[in-house]
Amino acid sequence: MQHVFKMEQEEYTKEEIDWSYIEFVDNQDVLDLIEKKPGGVIALLDEACMFPRSTHETFAEKLYQTLKDNKRFSKPKLSRTDFTINHYAGDVTYQIDLFLDKNKDYVVPEHAALLCASKCSFVSGLFPPLHEESTKSTKFSSIATQFKQQLQSLLDTLSATKPHYIRCVKPNNLLKPGIFENNDVLQQLRCGVMEAIRISCAGYPTRKNFDEFVQRFSIMEPKVLKSCPDEMTACKRLLDKANLKDYQIGKTKVFLRAGQMAELDACRAKVLGRSTIVIQKKARTYICEKQYKLLRFSAIELQRAIKGINYLNPF
Repeated sequence: MQHVFKMEQEEYTKEEIDWSYIEFVDNQDVLDLIEKKPGGVIALLDEACMFPRSTHETFAEKLYQTLKDNKRFSKPKLSRTDFTINHYAGDVTYQIDLFLDKNKDYVVPEHAALLCASKCSFVSGLFPPLHEESTKSTKFSSIATQFKQQLQSLLDTLSATKPHYIRCVKPNNLLKPGIFENNDVLQQLRCGVMEAIRISCAGYPTRKNFDEFVQRFSIMEPKVLKSCPDEMTACKRLLDKANLKDYQIGKTKVFLRAGQMAELDACRAKVLGRSTIVIQKKARTYICEKQYKLLRFSAIELQRAIKGINYLNPF
């Protein structure tokens, strides 16, 4: 959510363009509910795993007592141990019967180090060397904690780069090919894709650096670079040439509304079309003129030869 919406609006502020804040559903409270210490689901799960007498019933009661006031957390009416989290994409109910067993099913660091040192390449490849943080951690290292560390590492990598993502839609709940469940697909689109499209259309989804913009669209007015003192002014001249409205000029980029890039490309295509016609006309003129001169030269040579023969042989 942060990369889709928050960073989008941070760039608007950085570029100092005029824009209105776009409301969107923030799922930070859901993330806090799951992973925040000390009252998150993962923290409570790890705490329950440390006590030998803990069961999934006692873990469920602990969840109900700790998170009863959280608006994202609820207890199903017909269940004694399940719980429901209101995620961004909708409500999800979890059955916690095996939560404790699965969370304690971890690899002991000493065992992993022993197998990593195996002379069999296959075995050692299954157990790569542990990070220093893992070797220095406490004896208990739950699966949930390891997953959280891996997820945080992934988020750190994403924050240091410029991510692009592809939204995948699950066609059916059976995970089988050739089955397309319309209602489930529509729900996925409504919960994620449509919201992203709404935010994108409400803002400026297309943006180009000044040099990239001028390089692509200077063909619409070839003399624009010579007549303008800088690239920002050249961008404004080109946009006015295309009669676009409601665009924004930032400090380093041009911000365009949805569909405006297509209008610019259409104008560019018209100029290229006219230029193509001119090039074709010049090329055809050159070819025809060359053929005409060759035929004219051949006709003159033929006439000269015939006149010479007639002169030598008058009868």
